[in-house]
Amino acid sequence: MLVLGIDPGTATTGFGLVDGDKGKSRLVDYGTILTSPDTPMPERLLIINRELNQLLQKYQPDAVAIEQLFFHRNVKTAITVAQSRGVLLMTAAEAGMSIAEYTPLQVKQAVVGYGNASKRQVQLMVQALLSLKAPPRPDDAADALAIAICHLHSFRMNALYERES
Repeated sequence: MLVLGIDPGTATTGFGLVDGDKGKSRLVDYGTILTSPDTPMPERLLIINRELNQLLQKYQPDAVAIEQLFFHRNVKTAITVAQSRGVLLMTAAEAGMSIAEYTPLQVKQAVVGYGNASKRQVQLMVQALLSLKAPPRPDDAADALAIAICHLHSFRMNALYERES
């Protein structure tokens, strides 16, 4: 199962593709979608839409996993991230993707085993789980890989549960 994990943002949207087979996870690709703060918001959202469409066409993942919005104290930031997240969800839905959403707490628990894990702990576990030589950078891409891994773990657990039922 190939999963595209997405860490939504307006300036930087992280993405990570992880293939899960027989309990093992393998890195396929990761990176970021960048938009300039000097670009008007409608154009930034269009860039995010186009680049996600390109990723979906290139890799044809089986599922998309996206982080749920964590409300920051800065309302303006939360609103712009929500706009990006809406475009990402719409783009994935329009492509007919299976979409899963996870909170930061769920991602940390699935990857590290501890809901209050630090970003560094998450990066180190992603590095270990994907057998990488160094922690993935930037943080947004590392978070996206963690979201993809979270979905693979969740999918495996659900499959085990369904077999036992």
